[in-house]
Amino acid sequence: MSSDFKSLVSPLPWPELFVYWVLSLGSHLYSFYQLHKFSKEHETGLQREFQLENGLFKGFKRDPSDFEWSFWTEWAKKSLLWTLVGHGVLSRLSTIFHPRLKVLVLTVYDFMAASSVLGFKGVGVLLLHLSVAFSVAQLRKPSLAWIANLLLLSTIHIQPLQDIQRGWYSTEEEYYLLLFSVAVCGLRFISFSLEHCWSPLDRGPAVQLFWLFSYTFYHPFFYNGPIITFKAYAEQMRKSTVESNGGESALGYALVRSGRVLLWWCLAEYMIHVMYMHSIHSNETYMEILPPWALGGLALALVQFFYVKYLVLFGFPSMLATLDGLVPPKLPRCVSIMYSFTGMWRHFDEGLYRWLIRYIYVPLGGSRHGPLYKVLSTGVAFGFVCFWHGGLDYLRYWALMNWAGVLAENCIVSLLASSCLRSLVEQNFSLAMQRRCIAFLCAFSTAMLILSNLVFLGGIHVGRIFWKRVFIQGWSTIAPPMLAFLYCFAQVGLERTSLPS
Repeated sequence: MSSDFKSLVSPLPWPELFVYWVLSLGSHLYSFYQLHKFSKEHETGLQREFQLENGLFKGFKRDPSDFEWSFWTEWAKKSLLWTLVGHGVLSRLSTIFHPRLKVLVLTVYDFMAASSVLGFKGVGVLLLHLSVAFSVAQLRKPSLAWIANLLLLSTIHIQPLQDIQRGWYSTEEEYYLLLFSVAVCGLRFISFSLEHCWSPLDRGPAVQLFWLFSYTFYHPFFYNGPIITFKAYAEQMRKSTVESNGGESALGYALVRSGRVLLWWCLAEYMIHVMYMHSIHSNETYMEILPPWALGGLALALVQFFYVKYLVLFGFPSMLATLDGLVPPKLPRCVSIMYSFTGMWRHFDEGLYRWLIRYIYVPLGGSRHGPLYKVLSTGVAFGFVCFWHGGLDYLRYWALMNWAGVLAENCIVSLLASSCLRSLVEQNFSLAMQRRCIAFLCAFSTAMLILSNLVFLGGIHVGRIFWKRVFIQGWSTIAPPMLAFLYCFAQVGLERTSLPS
């Protein structure tokens, strides 16, 4: 809906826009303050239940309850940060001294880096999956490629295999790293298989296998993404062997981007030092007694932390990929200016969005064959995302909410684009009033978008409590001012997306 409405965005008087900006920023800061206040008032209870850690600064505690942040932070300190730096250094040396060998050198290094962390048994699992995917791709039958790769992905959930793989490692974190690697590499295997079915490389099987090997173990994207298609990877890496960036410009770019990633990391750490949102949302009692402003602060803090977290997790790998000559997906767009389900999917994880469009939505018909195919294609895409993330109960609810949200937005856009209604609106509403009406609709969409994100980030119980407190118990007291502030958020988002990219 965001791109469909972009052409309808007209300028508003600057005093009106100023009010929207002030109310948006003010509501963020005040709700965060209320959540901080609640966190400090209940710090003793949270410490007893969730074992808050000693903070980086005296007098502060740190909330370690976000598994993903704690997991990747610990792995970064153990090894991943240093192996990524090694990849970057080796890439620059190869580019300077022998660019034509760069891909080969990086492939060998990346495989060794993966082996050093996952062990040879863990890497053996990936090599087995790679061999199956490559062999099936040679048959050039997309349906067979899909079946084989979905079966490979489903092995993650087979309990006997899980028990065997756990036995390979001394800690649960090492096993989880293997799971994440298998899941992300599964997307790469599907990408290679389908690209090979549609338009194979005009090289022999040995060369094709090498490029799949290089694509699979490419270190910056290996464990967590972002996702890039096989076609884009192979074309851009081949091009980078004959075109190289200047040493000084590359160094300056690396320093600036590293500084930005460090700032994002500091912001994420600051948030979990002053707001214990992850511990609070894990306890239903605390969520039930949160004051209304602190409840809103909790919702905003959870989604904002998720955004900042992925700026860090995608920021440094994307920087290294750019230095390698790749064009990585854009970093996530700020969730506070997201005002639609469609915009969220297009702009938060752009790599995954492009992957879904290229390999699921378009092949199934998309919007080319009418509304029914569009509904089916969208549903299958969300079903795959749910399956890829693990297929748990809360993920099914989240996928259904997003599917319904995207379809509802598409229906509204189609209705507003109809010639009859469009002429009626143009005759009776000014462009500025049309924009206000759009923002009003977006406020409701944003409310449901935040609710779906809370289900994804906190589980069904978090979504249920928010729904009950805001829309059932607080329908006359909490919901109206919340929608008013979301209206301001939508106006700021519309203004931001109307600017040139």
